Amino acid sequence: MKMGCYLLSTLLLLSFVAFACFSSAEISYQVGICYGQLGNNLPVPTKSVDLIKGLKAKRVKIYDANPEILKALEGTDLQVSVMVPNELINNISTNQTLADQWVKTNVVPFYPQTMIRYLLVGNEILSNPPNTTWFNLVPAIRKIRYSVKKFGLGKIKVGTPLAIDVLESSFPPSNGTFRSDVSEKVMKPLLKFLNRTKSFFFFDVYPYFAWAAQPTVIDLDYALLESKNITVTDQGSGLTYTNLLDQMIDAVYFAMKRVGYPDVPLFIAETGWPNAGGVDQIGANIYNAATYNRNVVKKFTAKPPVGTPAKPGVVVPTLLFALYNENQKPGPGTERHFGLLYPNGTNVYGIDLSGKTPESDYKPLPRPRNNEPYKGKIWCVVGRKANAKELVGALTFACGQGNRTCDEIRPGGKCYKPNSLVLHANYAFSSYWAQFKSSGGTCYFNGLAIPTKRNPSYGSCKFPSVTL
Repeated sequence: MKMGCYLLSTLLLLSFVAFACFSSAEISYQVGICYGQLGNNLPVPTKSVDLIKGLKAKRVKIYDANPEILKALEGTDLQVSVMVPNELINNISTNQTLADQWVKTNVVPFYPQTMIRYLLVGNEILSNPPNTTWFNLVPAIRKIRYSVKKFGLGKIKVGTPLAIDVLESSFPPSNGTFRSDVSEKVMKPLLKFLNRTKSFFFFDVYPYFAWAAQPTVIDLDYALLESKNITVTDQGSGLTYTNLLDQMIDAVYFAMKRVGYPDVPLFIAETGWPNAGGVDQIGANIYNAATYNRNVVKKFTAKPPVGTPAKPGVVVPTLLFALYNENQKPGPGTERHFGLLYPNGTNVYGIDLSGKTPESDYKPLPRPRNNEPYKGKIWCVVGRKANAKELVGALTFACGQGNRTCDEIRPGGKCYKPNSLVLHANYAFSSYWAQFKSSGGTCYFNGLAIPTKRNPSYGSCKFPSVTL
């Protein structure tokens, strides 16, 4: 997952005709889960599958084709999504034999005993810097689809998940527009393929990031699907919205309509809300995460389906991100705190993905303490249990970025003494973050660093800080 940028009767009849082409199993009401594996403390696949079933999920997405996981899923009623890695896209796009080999090795041995139903080619490819992979994506998808047909895997839909930053305009929703750098050469061919093969437009959508970028503009309850009296009217379409998620979904619908494919069904491949984060990350807490995810489940398991203002009554298959808090995911602290479960298998908060557990059955949630932006200075320091060898490498990296980042911890500098690896790393991390946060630098350093409100300065040694 990456942080995305933020932001009809005949049409409805056509939508329902398109949906009728899918089996009822494909367009089911149940919400699924994304099973990421970027942690060094996660349960084994057999245990994880038991936990997924305990959450009452009906779908599960993995970010590869891990044979141990696929074997653990054998014989369950879980619909499974597997993924071709990003790094193979360029080669597969021009090599049918390679596509055949990948499908034969990674899918055929497990089908149909494992209910593989979705084969995703790459992950958020169009969020990466411009490169040839963008334009090789659809050719690779076509070749994987050919392989799926060749091996008689008729129930598998082929597609690719894209982040919401594939839109260059998303507000108001009726102004939804794909980015000009990919609209003609990637999005139109992709949607043509999805329309022809009766597959889904898979996309990742996170109201959290849109709200966190503008917390004084977007009401928190509106982002949490919790609003009782806040509405937003789209002057272009006349449609009225009661939550941010519907706005973001409909922006995608309108973008597809704008390029001539209004009826390709949507599939939310990721959505969620972080249960914790860094000092500088507003609203990342258990209360908000539970509220958002429970409301998402309620919305997408409703019978009859509620759809969105632009597509009322239409089912949108949905996957929550993620199964676990994954301690090796890079980036800001929120990235490691999207899980429904802790790595030991216990719930971060109660949730039932079938939508059948009444709200009153859940235990009270801890009240949120960070829904207002923190105002003040923060520093970046070494976290607990940091490996000394890795710390040396991170220190070298931070000091190697120029701008006199580490002048004060060199011999003769005000922070050189005491000559301690941890103290020097504290200074280097804080100095690096203070200089490069505005251009994307983070307080992470492969999991060695954490942000803090406690000033680590001492004596004449003054640590640079980030001011919020």
